Amino acid sequence: MRVAGAAKLVVAVAIFLLTFYVITQVFEIKMDANLGNLFARSALDMAARSTKPPRYKCGISKACPEKHFAFKMASGAANVVGPKICVEDNVLMSGVKNNVGRGINVALVNGKTGEALNTKYFDMWGGDVAPFIEFLKSIQDGTIVLMGTYDDGATKLNEEARKLIAELGSTSINNLGFRDNWVFCGGKGIKTKSPFEQHIKNNKDTNKYEGWPEVVEMEGCIPQKQD
Repeated sequence: MRVAGAAKLVVAVAIFLLTFYVITQVFEIKMDANLGNLFARSALDMAARSTKPPRYKCGISKACPEKHFAFKMASGAANVVGPKICVEDNVLMSGVKNNVGRGINVALVNGKTGEALNTKYFDMWGGDVAPFIEFLKSIQDGTIVLMGTYDDGATKLNEEARKLIAELGSTSINNLGFRDNWVFCGGKGIKTKSPFEQHIKNNKDTNKYEGWPEVVEMEGCIPQKQD
C-alpha cells in the first residue's frame, strides 16, 4: 500500500511539473509574440514619422531660402467661397476670417519684415472704382501687394486702375475680364514684371462652375526687401 501511495505521489508530482513546464513555455511564447508585435509597431511608427513629409509655412511645397517670405493664395470659387491669402504662415484674408468680399481682395505686407499692413476688398461689380484707385495710389514703396478676385473683379476696373496695378508688376491685369479668376503678388516700386501671377478666363465652354472658371492657386517665396 505504501508503495502504491508513493507511486501515485510521484505521478502527481510529475504531472504537476509537466503542467507547470507547459504553462511557462506557452507564457514565454506569448510574451515573445507580444514583445515582437510591440517592437514591430514601434518600428513602423518610426518609419512613418521619418517618411512623413515636413510641413512648410502656409503649406507650400518646399521651404523658402533665407531672406524670403513664404506665401500661398487662391482666388474665390464662383460666388460661394472667398479667396485666401497666407504669408509667413499667417492667414491674412479668408472666408473664415470674414474679411473677404466680391471684387478684388488686397493684402499689403511690409517688404522688410513680412508683417501685414492692411487688408481690404473692393467691389468691382456694384461698387465704385474711385476708392480702389485712391488706395492703390497710397501704397508705399517697398510694400508687397497680394491680390485675388472673388466673383467678378473686372467690370468696374478702368484704364487708370489697370495701369496702377500694372505698375505693381502685373502682366495680366489689362486682360482681366468679367468673372475671370486671377491671383497676383507684386510690389510697389518693383523694377520688373512679377513672376507671381495666375489668370484663368471666364469661358462657358471650359468653366468648372456654372458661370465661373476654376479656382486659381499660387505659392512661392517673395524676396525680402533689402536696404
